[in-house]
Amino acid sequence: MQPSFFQNNQKEGTHQDRLFFIAGPCVIESEDLCCRIAERLAELKAKYDLDIVFKASYDKANRLSESSFRGPGRENGLKILEKIRNRCGLPVLTDIHETSQAVEVAEVVDIIQIPALLSRQTDLLVAAGRTGKWVNIKKGQFMAPEDMEFAIAKVGEKVWITERGTFFGYKRLVVDFAGIPVLKRFGAPVVFDATHSVQLPGGGGGVSGGNRELAIPLARAAIAMGVDGLFFEVHPDPDSALCDGPNSLRLEDFEREAPRLKEMFERMRD
Repeated sequence: MQPSFFQNNQKEGTHQDRLFFIAGPCVIESEDLCCRIAERLAELKAKYDLDIVFKASYDKANRLSESSFRGPGRENGLKILEKIRNRCGLPVLTDIHETSQAVEVAEVVDIIQIPALLSRQTDLLVAAGRTGKWVNIKKGQFMAPEDMEFAIAKVGEKVWITERGTFFGYKRLVVDFAGIPVLKRFGAPVVFDATHSVQLPGGGGGVSGGNRELAIPLARAAIAMGVDGLFFEVHPDPDSALCDGPNSLRLEDFEREAPRLKEMFERMRD
């Protein structure tokens, strides 16, 4: 039986029965690091009966600076993700940036992610949908919630929508929680990206800054507004992470807070 987050689209305004999590490092830094994180997430899943998807990017192609760490690339990265999927039993999510990547990536992962800055790229969305895999579209920081209806139509039925904050001037994001009910109207599960929403784009002198201390409070607010899933970039030592460290949650903090967030979700649904 598939996890609840792989159910078909919902009726307008309805909710998933169970909260699900997308968690993992921003980028594949090494096979060892990813396996260690995935193993701890699998232990957390078993201990607290959580639905967890492992997330990591094999290539961060949309970095601000050319010198930013991008990852191991598609060939090596997919091998690592396949190993994690087989060893830890977690569904795996990664992103694509070009239409030519869709079919190869779909052979390995359970969910294909469309980065926020590419959420209007028609050919990319169509290619992801044609693979038959579930597709997570991250709402562009420049897009109104109601405009995501057109992105969904490009993909098809097997789609999630992720809210990740909206540009508010330079190097600043805000979260419009009133947009979540708008996204819910389209019948697709709605995810809140708690760690990218506390990002400060370009706020670190060529790299993004952020404030990870706000991620959990914003996640609680998102549950209150009816989201179905939560997205966290997690790392054992975020201050040493090669990508998105300032806004990544400490793995131990995620392990402590995830069961509490599940409990809050269940209380809100009672």
